[in-house]
Amino acid sequence: MRTASCACGQLRISCNGAPQLIAQCHCLDCQKRTGSTYGVAAFFARDKVEAEGDARTYRRSARSGHHVTFHFCPGCGSSVFWEPGRKPEWIAVAVGCFADPAFPAPAHVGWEERRHPWVSG
Repeated sequence: MRTASCACGQLRISCNGAPQLIAQCHCLDCQKRTGSTYGVAAFFARDKVEAEGDARTYRRSARSGHHVTFHFCPGCGSSVFWEPGRKPEWIAVAVGCFADPAFPAPAHVGWEERRHPWVSG
C-alpha cells in the first residue's frame, strides 16, 4: 500500500499494489499543471485506489480528444491525482505526492519533442 498526499496532507489517495504504468510527460499541459518542465504519473487500477479528503476538480480536453479530470486540494492547491478519459479504468497519481525517493522510475516517456534541452532523461 502506498499513500500520496497534497502538501498540507488534507487530500490523500491510497494505492494498493503496483502501478500499471509509470510515465514521464513533457507535454506543455503537464508543464503548466506541475509548474515544472515535466510531470511524472503512476497509473493504478481504479479499483485499487481510495481517495480521502476534500478535493476540487478541473477538467480539460487532452490532445487525444478525451477529457482529463484533475483532483486538487482546495487548501494548498496540490494536484494529487487525475482521471484520464482515454483510460477510464485507471487513476493517475502524481509521483511527487508520494514523497518517496525510492519510488520506481518511469518506464515510458511521452512528448519528448517538448522536453527542455537542458533536462536529461
